[in-house]
Amino acid sequence: MSKLWGMREVADFLGVPVNTLYQWRTRNYGPPGKRIGKYVRFIPDEVRAWVDAQPSGVA
Repeated sequence: MSKLWGMREVADFLGVPVNTLYQWRTRNYGPPGKRIGKYVRFIPDEVRAWVDAQPSGVA
């Protein structure tokens, strides 16, 4: 198993601000994250799978 990612690593990977990830989480959108104590952590393979599942094209 690879190291879990924090909000900063996911934001950097996706090219979005950290605040966008927090907004997505309040809307039940975005890559699946798990709360570990007071931190949100992401499994890198799940983040990549979420990206792959997104429709192509411009919204």
